[in-house]
Amino acid sequence: MSHTPAPLDQFEHLSTIAPDEILTRATATDHALPDGAGTLALITLDNGQGPRRPATLGSASLLELARAVDEQAARASAGEIQALGITGVEGVFAAGADLALVASLPADAETGRALGRLGHAVYDRIDAFPVPTVALVNGTALGGGLELALACDRRVIAPEVKALGLPEVRLGLIPGWSGVWRAPHLVGPEAAVALLLTNPLDNGRMIGAADAVRLGLMDSLAEGDLLAAGLTAAADAVAGRTVQRTADVSDAAWDRALQAFGAAQSARPGRDLPARRHLEELFAGARTRTRAESAEAEADALADLIGSAEFRRTVYAFLGLVQGRAKRPAGDPGVEQAHTVHRVGVVGAGLMAGQLALLFATALRVPVVMTDLDQERVDRGLAYVRSQLERSVTKGRMKAEDAEAVAGLITGATDVSAHAEAEFVIEAVFEELEVKRTVFRQLEQVVSPTAILATNTSSLSVAGMAEVLEHPERLVGFHFFNPVAQMPLVEIVRVAETTDAAVATAFELARRLRKTAVLVNDAAAFVVNRVLLRMMGEIQNSFDQGTDAHTADHALDPLAFPMTPFTLAAMVGLPVAQHVSESLQAAFGAERFPVSENLQRLIEAKKTAIWAKDVKSPEEAGGATGETIPADTAALIEQGDTPQTADELRVRVEDALAEEIGLLLDEGVVAAPDDVDLCMILGAGWPLHLGGITPYLDDCGASERVRGARFHQA
Repeated sequence: MSHTPAPLDQFEHLSTIAPDEILTRATATDHALPDGAGTLALITLDNGQGPRRPATLGSASLLELARAVDEQAARASAGEIQALGITGVEGVFAAGADLALVASLPADAETGRALGRLGHAVYDRIDAFPVPTVALVNGTALGGGLELALACDRRVIAPEVKALGLPEVRLGLIPGWSGVWRAPHLVGPEAAVALLLTNPLDNGRMIGAADAVRLGLMDSLAEGDLLAAGLTAAADAVAGRTVQRTADVSDAAWDRALQAFGAAQSARPGRDLPARRHLEELFAGARTRTRAESAEAEADALADLIGSAEFRRTVYAFLGLVQGRAKRPAGDPGVEQAHTVHRVGVVGAGLMAGQLALLFATALRVPVVMTDLDQERVDRGLAYVRSQLERSVTKGRMKAEDAEAVAGLITGATDVSAHAEAEFVIEAVFEELEVKRTVFRQLEQVVSPTAILATNTSSLSVAGMAEVLEHPERLVGFHFFNPVAQMPLVEIVRVAETTDAAVATAFELARRLRKTAVLVNDAAAFVVNRVLLRMMGEIQNSFDQGTDAHTADHALDPLAFPMTPFTLAAMVGLPVAQHVSESLQAAFGAERFPVSENLQRLIEAKKTAIWAKDVKSPEEAGGATGETIPADTAALIEQGDTPQTADELRVRVEDALAEEIGLLLDEGVVAAPDDVDLCMILGAGWPLHLGGITPYLDDCGASERVRGARFHQA
């Protein structure tokens, strides 16, 4: 139900307090509706930057949009237009609020509240527009951009759109321009839980066009031209033809949704973080509040959040690192030195190899050949690829013809000579140095002189592989994280002989694969696994020395990691974690990287986890549930008599991390602390609200305690 929009003059001061760095213009053009239904005025949002700098909505841009809407409202009232449309340009509808501008606002509550009310004043104008409104969603619509589309009466989306979402809680904010109210009322409160909470906290997961239509977030996919589809939708609205929306908003659905929301909050640490606390209250309130009442509550929440330390640290991590440092990587020789890649080879046909083949074929649309020791393994790898493509089609993430095209690009063979024509060949075989050296000896005999060879090793020496090559200059580390499709980081590893052309090719491939690459020098476990295993090792060590399991596993809960150390170890696999620990111990010694005897006993007994909730089978749980240790697992564990409190263990971990990162930087593994921060955010899920890991270690005092100096100047 619409309400009278607030006048704009009370918000003019915001554009002078923090002017938009780049103004998003809102220009209108007229288009004839089909069947003589009249005229649609189409407002197009364009900041003149194209897709490299998506249109955002700062205070001046919002005022620009509001004035454009007011102008068209006057025309509608005069009978000059019969519908209003809103769209964007070049694959971007609108990428939400301008975070840099929001962060530059004064940290006082009234300024934050005013920004929240401004968004509502603009979107209320669309909600109250005197004739039907249609969003023509041509591309990315995130946060305030998606909320803008939700304010329209109807929403038509281009089928190729892949990035829709309300990610605010991940960024220390809430969907403050009615998204937290509109989403549950539009798609039903149960579906809204994923949009508002679980997707953002799942590494910022977004949804595509088909999923959006299935949920009811969008009304229809455009078949053919988006403008034509939008005009048809507008004509239907003018003629009074309604859209059938079947979302369940019953009391029972709300009861289930609130229960699911609470369970999702409790499933991972950090429920009491300001943004998550406000989101939970606003979501629960959306059940009974009017939209106007919710708007005031949202403005109050923004007043609290915009000045919070959580938001300021998140802005540094997201804008400074994920969107800043990531786009200007240290050590990238430049795209002009990169080789063109028309064909890719993958050595191996196991799970990781299958994921890599699928990624390369889907993103690059070039032929990919997988090879393995026998036809059975090759067939198994190809079957995995096809099953993943079929799953994407079933979930509406890919058209059947696109999936078939990608499947046709991926072939298999049992002879490495199949890679003779590949410009880039990556191995994904067993994590054993001699196995990988054998692979590279064989490859060098068949590939072209200019082919780039890559290893996906997570911990082994790339130099140790290069030394068996006649041309070691062509070898580069190209370390992906699991699962390959979701994890955004690639560690590019160069050794002394590696050419700039090999490194440049790796960087360019990472960009084409839509991954963020960080250059690292050859050192055991590189950055992420080295830092992560030091952290997990301290937890395991404390447990082995006598700290009870619950205290050990939850000592870092105040940091709000995506999962606890014991659960993470079970997810990556105890043997894998132990293997990396052994590699690190061999490289750096047992004092910093002891190998746990308890963990080894569990591995030898084929145990997959410590907690019953993380085990792979009911038999292994032995009837235990949740955070309990199954009896036969507990019987294998031997503990010392020097337990620690949670606070003592947290300080121990912080100091160990400060030491390890300091040593890593002294060794020149990466160029700067910012690179460690970026790696840990994208490769290990370091929480954005903490900023980077090195600023956190400065703030908690660990860098001063251990190194006598901060990583960053105060």
